[in-house]
Amino acid sequence: MTHYSISVVDDEDIARTGMIRVLEQDYQVQGFATAEEALAALSSSVPDLVLLDIGLPGMSGLDALREIKRRCPDSMVIMITAYEDITTVVTAMKLGAYDYIIKPVHLEGLIVTIRNALETVRLRKEVQELQARYLEENIPCFIGQSASIQSVMECVDLVARSPDTPVLICGETGTGKELIASAIHYKSPNFKGPFVTLNCAAIPRELLESELFGYEKGAFSGARDSGKRGLVEQAAGGTLFLDEVGDLSPEAQAKLLRFLEAGEYYRVGGTQKLRVTTRVVSATNRDLEAMIESNAFRKDLFYRLAVIKVEVPSLNKRPEDILPIARYFMVQFSKKFGKTFTGMEAEAEKLLLQHPWQGNVRELRNVIERAVLIGNGPLLSAADISLQPRIAPAAAQGSLPADLPVLGAEEFSLDKLLSDIERRYIEEALRRCHGNESEAARLLGLNYYTFRHRKKKLL
Repeated sequence: MTHYSISVVDDEDIARTGMIRVLEQDYQVQGFATAEEALAALSSSVPDLVLLDIGLPGMSGLDALREIKRRCPDSMVIMITAYEDITTVVTAMKLGAYDYIIKPVHLEGLIVTIRNALETVRLRKEVQELQARYLEENIPCFIGQSASIQSVMECVDLVARSPDTPVLICGETGTGKELIASAIHYKSPNFKGPFVTLNCAAIPRELLESELFGYEKGAFSGARDSGKRGLVEQAAGGTLFLDEVGDLSPEAQAKLLRFLEAGEYYRVGGTQKLRVTTRVVSATNRDLEAMIESNAFRKDLFYRLAVIKVEVPSLNKRPEDILPIARYFMVQFSKKFGKTFTGMEAEAEKLLLQHPWQGNVRELRNVIERAVLIGNGPLLSAADISLQPRIAPAAAQGSLPADLPVLGAEEFSLDKLLSDIERRYIEEALRRCHGNESEAARLLGLNYYTFRHRKKKLL
């Protein structure tokens, strides 16, 4: 059973004492004769509900209401007034009061009003608990004390307050852009709605429009007899996350723009105009503004998508967060694999700090997962952590790395050399991504279909 706390602020001893005696049977109750005393108590205990007399000595009830809502916005406030002055009541409601009662207080009416207010508190707490539960999976994205990630967290909290403002998340591959998108969704007022994702780079261009907006029966060869709801429709009342939005075709860009501007769309092969309300959050690791200059991306669509723009820093730009994130993953994978890791050896930490994290948080996660799986503990060692060494720089300006063939040798072939290098990077990307071709393509900064073509050609 949930226990609620109530503060009674009234300078009339008889009225204050009477309300306390009635309410303390079911609630935790504190009484104060002045607003100053009640405000001072907020530093140690925030009540769920405040019964606040308007006509107080010293600070007035309205001034106290304004301060309570500033410091404790989730606390419900019911005003008590000796006479029903409409102007004062309207002012109190505009300042955030839940309701008001008139003296002499009718106890049965007071109890009903309190129960209604606390039901609102209960629902709010329930929502907050659900949001906290959903957000647990997003913690790795926000671990760390660097100023850059703290700035991202503050931006997420701010953006999440709106249920429909478009957001564009920019950052390198593996920085956690989808986690940030889900955090925005689950912190928002419409978090109970669906969170629907689409990787724009993983869908053939000719199918992208039907995936987004759906299609009617017989719209094209191979279409379902019943038609299909698009992802826009499936995300109604929630969030549609468009990953790799820079890979949208010009045709899909035009139709997405129309939907963002009017909230309207047509299914493929349909004539009925449909409307839904959903927030569109998009992400990219590409420079959309450079793509605009080359006419590869629409400027008007960019401005619609980037009403709010969130820049996610790479892991290499916040090295102070590497070890906290690594420790978090170590604990999580220790639980998953039934291991007993309690920390890391100094050499292991040094290795992690020196590594160039080109794959960002995703790469770090994969490295720690493997280390925990093969290690025995209780400390994660450098031997457990398998990392590719840095490529040594050339010994002097103008010289070539020692492992490359000598320029001018009879067997030298630039085409073969480039193919060998490309093949090695494709193999390494697949290894790091456990064979996931979409993730490997992202790691290499390639379109999915370009990656598939090169893989087929070289492997």
